Amino acid sequence: MQQSAVPELAHTNTRPIHWVATATAIAGVVALSSLLQPGPATAAQPPGSEPRNAPAAAPPPATDGVDFPLDCGPVKTVVADRASGDLDGDGRPETVAVVHCDAGMSTPPDGVYVLTRSADKAEPRVVATLVDPKDRVTVSDFTVRDGAVLATLHGYSSADVPTCCPDEHDDAKWQWRDGAFVRSTPAGARSV
Repeated sequence: MQQSAVPELAHTNTRPIHWVATATAIAGVVALSSLLQPGPATAAQPPGSEPRNAPAAAPPPATDGVDFPLDCGPVKTVVADRASGDLDGDGRPETVAVVHCDAGMSTPPDGVYVLTRSADKAEPRVVATLVDPKDRVTVSDFTVRDGAVLATLHGYSSADVPTCCPDEHDDAKWQWRDGAFVRSTPAGARSV
């Protein structure tokens, strides 16, 4: 057997004093680090670093308290879905809401409304009706994407079709053009 060229190291045999010294050193580091904390973070930008010509992003209009043009009689209106986006390119987001009456039974028809808020007024208001509840359709697959409103409309071929079971399905797309929302059917639309 060959002998090691390095003599036995003194610290290879641990004793209780070694553990006490290690624990004391770690406790000192922890205590010192709790005293030397960085200052609180702030969201403020340093002076002179503010972006220029960048308007503050306005929040999209909320649907709370909006008087939708929907006659529900004694029952309340229900906002079934909503999405927001800048539909007219003015830099302020609009909110599109799918709304129906709170019917206890059956499937009530949906209305799809565009809400906006003018720069000088805080209250949102309805500026366009994309789907009128009088058309007796329900809405699914609803989204706002790339400045367009997309939805699948479920309707009925006749008044004899029960409201639980729509037999016509149509994909629809609305975009803002020349001061109005124009409806088109997206490519690959389906109908049954």
